[in-house]
Amino acid sequence: MIFYGDAIIILELYYMVVGGIIAALFFDFVNGFHDSANAIATVVGTRVLKPLHAVSIAAFANFIGPFIFGTAIAATVGKGIIQPEFSTVEVILAGLIGAIIWDLVTWFFGLPSSSSHALIGGLIGSAIITGGFEAVISGGLQKILTFLVVSPLLGFSMALLFGIVLMYFLRKQKLSSINKVFGKLQIASSTFFSLTHGANDGQKTMGVITALLIAGGLLDSESFVVPYWVIISASIAIGLGTFFGGWRIVKTMAFKITALRPYQGFCAETGGGVILTMMAWLGIPVSTTHAITGAIMGIGTTKRLSAVRWGIGKKIIYAWIITIPASAAIGAGILQIIKLFS
Repeated sequence: MIFYGDAIIILELYYMVVGGIIAALFFDFVNGFHDSANAIATVVGTRVLKPLHAVSIAAFANFIGPFIFGTAIAATVGKGIIQPEFSTVEVILAGLIGAIIWDLVTWFFGLPSSSSHALIGGLIGSAIITGGFEAVISGGLQKILTFLVVSPLLGFSMALLFGIVLMYFLRKQKLSSINKVFGKLQIASSTFFSLTHGANDGQKTMGVITALLIAGGLLDSESFVVPYWVIISASIAIGLGTFFGGWRIVKTMAFKITALRPYQGFCAETGGGVILTMMAWLGIPVSTTHAITGAIMGIGTTKRLSAVRWGIGKKIIYAWIITIPASAAIGAGILQIIKLFS
């Protein structure tokens, strides 16, 4: 028998879960909006595609990415960052709001920070307020921090290697012929990177929504299975966000780091996509922003070191460094506000 007071508590929890799901999908939209630069910067920077055509292809690829690469990352985000007993609806909601705020701040200033790390930072900050540092799964955090450094280095190295190999085999070809061929190939490489971007970043929201459903008692906590409707809704949200693209960051990524030719854009997108494919299969939630930014810098250095505007790169790296602590602080503050009014 459910008493009146119990019914009110259940109703409040239900509304909190629904609010959390809406916030998660909005974050997914902002993620696509904020990170559209990851998917289209190189193909726009080389002027192979017009921005509208680029975001249309990227949005569709972002939508279908999770259906191709599975949901291993969703499980890592949903149950590998915060200890289950502290993964409450309030903690998750506060973390999401913290991530959204930080993404909008960095978008305003045109800084390609990581939406993935903003989400992780927001969740960590709100969890620490609830249960201290014991609320955070140290192994999961260590893996994330390790790949914060590793993913841009891998992207840099992969694109640099592809660029050197291509330059060797194409050294006797005319530049006009190279641009014509790789202009077409770059459409394929851009689509490939968008697929991996959707698979990697879209899954993070799926993991959060699944964790919300478990915290609200609407899913079995014994097994972490992402419902099909969650996959579809999260894929739609990130696809729409990508379509409406955050052009401030696109300009930074496409034109301010280095000047790109079509074969270089192909190398950057392919190198970044290979890294994200490996991480998606391994279930490691890396930053797509870090991977593609590192790849753009890597391919830029094939011309000469001075071809990369390292001053811009330095600002981007500063944004990467402060993203987790900044979003954690915001997430912690939001949780305090939620507790104040609950």
